[in-house]
Amino acid sequence: QVQLVEFGGGLVQPGGSLKLLCATSGSAFVNYALGWYRQAPDKALELVASIGPGGIKNYADFAKGRFTISRDKAAVELEMNSLKPEDTAVYYCNAKHYSADRSSLISDYWGYGTQVTVSS
Repeated sequence: QVQLVEFGGGLVQPGGSLKLLCATSGSAFVNYALGWYRQAPDKALELVASIGPGGIKNYADFAKGRFTISRDKAAVELEMNSLKPEDTAVYYCNAKHYSADRSSLISDYWGYGTQVTVSS
């Protein structure tokens, strides 16, 4: 059974740091693009950062310079620094598998999410 399990959410003060970890089940995820999305109350789901099987990273503009995504085979980590109240959201781990020419999305898996709250 495919599983993505997130760890590391919580309450942090503005300017603080948090590290999120997503553990995946199954060795097949080494061939997946892994990423983090977030959804704040009354807002749409948005990409935070992603990292491909070869290590190429992609960041949302709000994450550049503050967040760092990394992976170790089938696990993905998001280090968040200089956190702001507007970073408050549920953060979701995601795993995507594309066709060889990247024209089709074959599989798309999601974790249940972890709450990050930035508040004093």
